[in-house]
This record gives sequence, structure tokens and C-alpha cells, in this order.
Amino acid sequence: MSNANLNSSAEDVTTYLTNCPVAVQEVLEKLRTTILKAAPEAEETISYKMPAYKYYGMLVYFAAYKNHIGFYATPTGHKEFEKELAPYKQGKGSVQFPLNQPLPFALIAKIVKFRAQENLANFQKKEKAKQ
Repeated sequence: MSNANLNSSAEDVTTYLTNCPVAVQEVLEKLRTTILKAAPEAEETISYKMPAYKYYGMLVYFAAYKNHIGFYATPTGHKEFEKELAPYKQGKGSVQFPLNQPLPFALIAKIVKFRAQENLANFQKKEKAKQ
């Protein structure tokens, strides 16, 4: 199997998760729950062929791969938590959580909350500028 997104044809998050290998589904479901608890008003969608969460703009995305979960919190979410994310393989605006290790759910929740506050503040700033 290639390192491609395991389920890039799903049209909603539930379908995305159920079409992933059973061994990965539980971790993905916990990741989904963690994101929604951290940002209860976030809208769940599929964007760039992966689960995505919107709250006054895009918050975070994730995708299942053969050996890891890709987590995308845009560059600001990664920059803010640079030290905590240092042990993981990263790209610009992405981090890879290996499937053979427990996911750092508490850290993921902190990143999602940070992104939600950041998006809301940016939205409020734009609204104020309009007045």
C-alpha cells in the first residue's frame, strides 16, 4: 500500500472513518471526538479529500495513512505548539502521528482550541474593520 490517504473518496466523515481499516477506525473516532469536544461548534466536512473542521474558517484536518495519522492545523497551529510537536515528523503545517504510538489527544485538543480562538479573533477583527 502506498503512503496515500487511505480513503480519499469519502463524501462525509463517517464514511471516511468506516472505510478505513478497522485497526485505525478506533483511533480516528477518538481523534474526531477530541476535535469536536475541543471545538463543539465546529462544522465537520470533507476538504482536500480528508476530514476537516470549520469554525470561522478552517480549523484542522486529518487523514489516515498506512503507518501514521496526518494532522494539519495550518502553520499557526504548528508554530504555536512547536516544542510539544518536536518529537513528531513534520512538514509545513502538518505533523505525522505514528500509528504504533498513542496519539497525543490532550495536545491535539489544545491545538484545536488555539485554532478556534485564533479564527474567532480574526473574524472579530475583520467585522470590527467593516464598521
